[in-house]
Amino acid sequence: MATTEVAVPDIGDFEDVPVIEVHIAAGDVVAVDDPLVTLESDKATMDVPSTAAGEIRDLLIKVGDRVSQGTPLVVLEDTGEPTAEPPTMIGQQEATPPAAAPPAPVPEVAPPAVRPAAAAAPAGAPAEEVVPDFVGIHAGPSVRRLARELGVDLSSVKGTGPKDRITKEDLLETVRGPAAPAAAAAPAAGGTGIPPIPAVDFSKFGPIEVEPLPRIKKISGPFLLRSWLNIPHVTHGDEADITELDAYRKELDTAAKANGYRVTLLAFLLKASVSALRAYPTVNSSLSPEGDSLILKKYVNIGVAVDTPDGLVVPVITDVDRKGITELSKDLGAVSAKARDGKLGPSDLQGGTFTISSLGGIGGTNFTPIVNAPEVAILGVVRSKRAPVWDGDQFIPRMMLPVFLSYDHRVIDGALAARFTRHLCDALSDMRRLLL
Repeated sequence: MATTEVAVPDIGDFEDVPVIEVHIAAGDVVAVDDPLVTLESDKATMDVPSTAAGEIRDLLIKVGDRVSQGTPLVVLEDTGEPTAEPPTMIGQQEATPPAAAPPAPVPEVAPPAVRPAAAAAPAGAPAEEVVPDFVGIHAGPSVRRLARELGVDLSSVKGTGPKDRITKEDLLETVRGPAAPAAAAAPAAGGTGIPPIPAVDFSKFGPIEVEPLPRIKKISGPFLLRSWLNIPHVTHGDEADITELDAYRKELDTAAKANGYRVTLLAFLLKASVSALRAYPTVNSSLSPEGDSLILKKYVNIGVAVDTPDGLVVPVITDVDRKGITELSKDLGAVSAKARDGKLGPSDLQGGTFTISSLGGIGGTNFTPIVNAPEVAILGVVRSKRAPVWDGDQFIPRMMLPVFLSYDHRVIDGALAARFTRHLCDALSDMRRLLL
């Protein structure tokens, strides 16, 4: 009978991505699009689907192996069902990617049989993470994944499920365990010399529950910490009068609803940002790794922070300078839906030159967004409000939008930040400027 080799499809620019789950075994029968393995890059978790149907004759990989595009995964004996085209990988979540790092230990308890932490990697080098395969352990994929995240050896956990299967409750009960001496303080993160927060056994004071961080926050957390520690942040605030703009937006939105999309203020913020970035190209740059030159980008790709049930992710809208309000509105709707459904791929998260984080749909009066390195600035927006504005003769009600620009002070000084933000506010206040 004919055989088919299934390999890793296009996964973007990633290489040597670790296999964290193997969903099949030799002898299993799979259909087209059935998941074979799960990969975890520093940007996303990705399921690799089968491109053919058949019985697995040879399983060519195992948990912990590192794969790239074209790496063989399985050999199938064909069953005569149609073969699908190799898909582009779909990521499950990720905020702006940090370098991969092992999960942090749960601070309030000392879990049994925790695998030893890997030695700290040199600055700039990815950490090599040893992924346990738990061979022979009777537990489901979700329990295995949770065990890896908590750093628990499943061979030490007693299962209470059918046929001694280890359940999530068994694992969490083992993690809570009896009170244990506080773990020794870990070395200061990143060699910064900042003392770590001491571990506390909170169970001494009352009942506790251990809830692992969502994958997005686990990955984005170290990245945000790295940006905060390495970039001297300054935030500049201003206000834009969007009275006329908001009225025009509502007209466009009413017409757009009939065509299945919405026109939000964010589309206009994207266009106003393009105008300001063209006027002040330093804000659309990155500092070189040596710190002695600027990399000025001639393209404008803007990341947009999207709220999902598991945390914020930042998909990138490409070629913003070449698109109008209608096309940007459709792009925003499509990428937001993909983010909420966990279907963002690596290509959706790469190539940003500037970022916008809008809390207008939730509220607030001001905030300080963290620069999305290696970018040098990020725009934060909160809810607009109607306020009395003095026109020289009297106070009149106007719709005012507070905006906040956080920036890397090594690249942008206060005067440039003020000019950039004022240009952006003027563009929002007078829609004709968006045509310039």
